[in-house]
Formats: sequence, C-alpha cells, structure tokens
Amino acid sequence: MLVAAAVCPCPPLLVPEVAAGAAPELDTARAACADALGVLAAARPDRLVVVGPAAPEGHGAYPEGARGSFRGFGVEGDVRLGTGQAPENARELPASLAVAAWLLERTDWADAPIEGLGVGEPLDAERCIETGREIAAGPDRVAMLVMGDASACRTLKAPGYLDERAEPFDAAVARALGEADVTALKELDTELARQLKASGRAPWQVLAGAAQDAGLSGALLHESAPYGVGYLVATWS
Repeated sequence: MLVAAAVCPCPPLLVPEVAAGAAPELDTARAACADALGVLAAARPDRLVVVGPAAPEGHGAYPEGARGSFRGFGVEGDVRLGTGQAPENARELPASLAVAAWLLERTDWADAPIEGLGVGEPLDAERCIETGREIAAGPDRVAMLVMGDASACRTLKAPGYLDERAEPFDAAVARALGEADVTALKELDTELARQLKASGRAPWQVLAGAAQDAGLSGALLHESAPYGVGYLVATWS
C-alpha cells in the first residue's frame, strides 16, 4: 500500500554544477525537494519506487544501484540510485531518474530498498494508472518519488514557446497535486499535456493509480516557472 509520495520536477538544472552561474535561481525549488524527501523518509516505508519520464527506449524498470550521469551537460561523475549493486549490464538511468538519484544522495534517506521506473511519454493514461496499482499492491509500505515537469510553454523563450493554455494547465495540476486529487490526475488531457510538453503527465498518472485507495492528504510546497517551464513540488501523506 502507498503510505507517502513526493512529487518533484526533474530538470538537470536542479544540479548546481549543471546550472553553473544560474544555480541560485533554483535554490528555493531544491529546498522544497529536500523537504518533500524528508516526508518520504519520515513515513518509514518498506520500499521506495522512483518514477520519472523517459524516452520510449528508456521505458521500464531500473534496479537499485543503477547509475546515471550529467556528462551530456558537461559535468563529470556518476550518480547512483540507492546504495545497492546493480548488474553490470544495467541500463544507464534516464535524466529524470538521475536527478532523483542526485536528490536522494543529498537526503538523510532511510535504508528502504529503492527501485526505479522510467515511464515513456506515449504510455496512455489507462496503462499508467494500472502500473500505479501494481506498484501499490500487496502489504508492503510503499513510498513513491515522482519526477516530472509541468508545461514547457509558459513564456516566449520557453522550450515549447508561449502557449496560452499552459498556465491554466499548470494551475490545474498544482491544485490536483496539492489536494491529492486522484481523480483529477487520472483525467488529465494526455494530448494537451503532450502539446504543452508536460513531461510529468505519465508519472503523475502512475501516482494516481497507486494512490486511489490510499486516502492520502496533499500539500503543495513549491510552484514556479523559471525559464518558462512549470516546476511543482508536492507531498502526499
């Protein structure tokens, strides 16, 4: 059963070495992510499932100990998902899970086993919800770290250019995450999310499936749109 969840954005810019001179601009978001992970640790789960967007080829499970990096952004060194030892042939973490691994490495995390799940953007809502149900099934106390950005169309200089639908879309998602509104997340418009380049859509719907019978309460810790991309941090407990 799901006992707690944290929702965080997943831009590699959260890593100060990647952001370089712009790093202070995301200090508030980083602090909110740290607070959200603290809620997960306080729940003392039996296992942690980290879910994040991935390209279709990156869809699927990642074992504890799987490694990722930010070398594509000019930063040396690896991050690792948890402290376990992954098989030598384990795939490299997608960027979203690498950011999650970086956050976890800087948190006083419990010793619960960690597993990763990359979710391809094309995965439809029904399959996302069913995946969430599978994660939460059984007697184990499960916590989830759910990575994903809101729209990328909030300003003229945003990656997806300006789209007037982006701000109300993000506001609706922020409300749903802040209120732990499972139904609203399940009913997100997948085509609109795709057009607005909202990478969090599929992971949020996985969370909705996992939480449908959990009776959790939500809290929105952070909402911003630097660089024209919506960043949301929330907790469910």
